[in-house]
Amino acid sequence: MPQTPPFTGQLNTGVYNKNLYQAKEEGYSGLYYHDNNLASGSLEALIHHLVPTVDYYPDRTYIFTFLLSSRLFIRPHELMSKVCHLCMEQQRLSDPQADKMRVRKIAPKVLQLLTEWTETFAYDFRDEKTMRSLKELTHRLANGDEVYRKAVGQMSQALIRRLTALSQYEEALVKINAAAAERLTSLKAKPQASIQRDMLSICNDPFAVAQQLTHIELERLSYIGPEEFVQAFVQKDPLDNDKSCFSDHKKASSLEAYVDWFNRLSYLVATEICLPVKKKQRARVMEFFIDVARECFNIGNFNSLMAIISGMNMSPVSRLKKTWNKVKTAKFDILEHQMDPSSNFYNYRTALRGATQRSVTANSSREKIVVPFFSLLIKDIYFLNEGCANRLQSGHVNFEKFWELAKQVSEFMAWKKVECPFEKDRKILQYLLTAPVFTEDALYLASYESEGPENHMEKDRWKSLRSSLLSRV
Repeated sequence: MPQTPPFTGQLNTGVYNKNLYQAKEEGYSGLYYHDNNLASGSLEALIHHLVPTVDYYPDRTYIFTFLLSSRLFIRPHELMSKVCHLCMEQQRLSDPQADKMRVRKIAPKVLQLLTEWTETFAYDFRDEKTMRSLKELTHRLANGDEVYRKAVGQMSQALIRRLTALSQYEEALVKINAAAAERLTSLKAKPQASIQRDMLSICNDPFAVAQQLTHIELERLSYIGPEEFVQAFVQKDPLDNDKSCFSDHKKASSLEAYVDWFNRLSYLVATEICLPVKKKQRARVMEFFIDVARECFNIGNFNSLMAIISGMNMSPVSRLKKTWNKVKTAKFDILEHQMDPSSNFYNYRTALRGATQRSVTANSSREKIVVPFFSLLIKDIYFLNEGCANRLQSGHVNFEKFWELAKQVSEFMAWKKVECPFEKDRKILQYLLTAPVFTEDALYLASYESEGPENHMEKDRWKSLRSSLLSRV
């Protein structure tokens, strides 16, 4: 039966394509091919296609694509239960008297499938039901064979390490957010006190700040599971009669935390610019962040670059005309041109392709860095999901759509595995993550205090903001 070669991002084997090579016939109908490409199939057939036999093992491209997309139709714990059943019943792993040679042939393949699942979609196993089925199957495989018992132990330990690291990361985010909230409360309590240090007092080296921003970006990217891209857009499967479909799914929390970071950085930049009383100091802060943004672009950190540009284009900042007149904006104009949204972000996409190519052929860890403009990546995946139906009129799963989805997510998987080569600076990191940031209203008030209202509408808003915000203080 036809099969698929691996993705570029998944196995680093060159150019992605969907051409399939011939593998041994599985003997299970329900899969349909177009030009020798797997195009659609019933859910049951696709599940059978996932499970190894004595003469067959699904290639990694299919495993990744199906495990990624299957959650649109079936919960991970239900899929694991089905896989467990097929492995034990079809391959007679539940029969103590089964042919030992047959078991020896199939067991390594089943273990390999489970290893790939636990490595790539580890978060599925936060669900106790999924973990229970995994333990049941691995117990059968390891029973009576020291080699398989050792392999199962190694796989289980690696999975526990991943899940523990995720829990620790989530706890760290809670502490960081609490620290930021506490500092903001302190600032509100003593607005006249000079407790609000600015970025330039912490570090005035744009390259150093860009490096620390990249640390934050790569760490937060690394904890985003590929399934979060799909679960963010999960809707009820029309062929599923269960009204509570997917209600118990893990939310895309790491993905949401990453989007929150982008917003925080944008507001931090705007706060840093609006805070200084003197025009000369505001201009200096603007030029500093322009230089930081340029260094982010050179590193390949497009997400921080876009967050900084977004912060500088916020209305409370863009209206500071007297301050902007003091700024040499040529470098900023170039950066805005690179991230220009016209023609579907053509300039950015060109730069991203260049950074991706550099990453593939990199000789140093620094050249491997690619941090995409994340909101646009989400948008691309969203429109791919919305633009094609999950099922065909026949009721079959539209697998051609999921090849394309997996292609996009697979590229992201390669980017998120890069380790940041820069040395950490705790002081800069702490400031970036916990420094108080103003709300939009507070930014407008600070902006009007720096450069007075220019028309009646601004004057009315200024009076309203002074009355409401200062009365709270």
